[in-house]
Amino acid sequence: MWTIILAVIIILLIAGTAYLVAALGRFGWIRSVSGDSRLKRILISSMITGAAFAVCYYVFSLINAIFILIYTILFFLIFGFFARIIGFIRKDESGIYWQGWLALLATFLFFLVGYFQCNNIWQTDYYLETEKNLGELKIAMFADSHLGTTFDGEGFEKELKNIEAQHPDILLICGDFVDDWSCKADLIKACRAMAGADFKYGVWIAYGNHDEGFFDSRDFSAGELKQILEENGIHLLQDECQLVDDRFYVAGRRDRGLGGRQNMDQLLEGADTGKYIIVLDHEPNDYEAEAASDADLVLSGHTHGGQLIPINITGKLSGVHDRVYGYERRKGTDFIVTSGISDWALQFKTGTRSEYVIINISQADSVSSPE
Repeated sequence: MWTIILAVIIILLIAGTAYLVAALGRFGWIRSVSGDSRLKRILISSMITGAAFAVCYYVFSLINAIFILIYTILFFLIFGFFARIIGFIRKDESGIYWQGWLALLATFLFFLVGYFQCNNIWQTDYYLETEKNLGELKIAMFADSHLGTTFDGEGFEKELKNIEAQHPDILLICGDFVDDWSCKADLIKACRAMAGADFKYGVWIAYGNHDEGFFDSRDFSAGELKQILEENGIHLLQDECQLVDDRFYVAGRRDRGLGGRQNMDQLLEGADTGKYIIVLDHEPNDYEAEAASDADLVLSGHTHGGQLIPINITGKLSGVHDRVYGYERRKGTDFIVTSGISDWALQFKTGTRSEYVIINISQADSVSSPE
């Protein structure tokens, strides 16, 4: 199935690139240089397309270059479609290739905004209430740092200081802390920064689908990752539930994509349900079972907030995830999905932005409803 899907994507990409080359050939300056030679026009347009792709590949990466190419094709198709409609209504064609210029401008602005929103980090606040005897608890949470994508170990340390400045009681990491391209030096620096940070109840992490690695292309193993986390006092939860300060529980689920994980009843077996229970689950794909359990708050990442328009819209409509981004309450359980503090490979986010989350939890009689 995946082979067929990949083959279809490649065929569509080749066809789209051919369309883009033809569309570029309609610019007046390319027509002037090529004269009446259609072959020369195609060659010039192809060289421009290839050169632009190579620059994007050099500046960003192959996956980013491919996405830039795809969206450039889409913008040319969109403005080309409107140009045909306008031309049909007016019964003539404009002497200026305005649709081409608008397509280039739209592509540039789309990825300029996307780069800014991906490579800068915002704080998102939530205010929750509970009937349980928790008192007040301030949680900092992030997911999907994919260390090495938009920041290295030093960049992580800088962002951690911003989080620490909010004076949270605890830091929770909902998976994909590292990826296949992360390096050991950055991992050590990031973990040492967390070890030196002032969080009353420490740092807790549940793995995502990328943390243990897929292709063994990085300079540390899954075992070394676990060792470095533990050496720096970071609590790793893999289908485990632990009581913190006799006030609340933090439970971390094994990632859904890795298989063989405990169900919610098994995970929370033996927990005092009179105490507040927080569950870290990287992928937001088990809301029904989690809402039916004794969990009070479920935190996830993985979706990157839908990543790019219109992927974020199709992600919501497809139902692949129970939620793509934000807050939801089901059967008395609060769910929050973050867009991630960084990104997987891609350097762009549109329709969403990079963030860390601050969650303020108070007794029911002392706070307003969630924002």
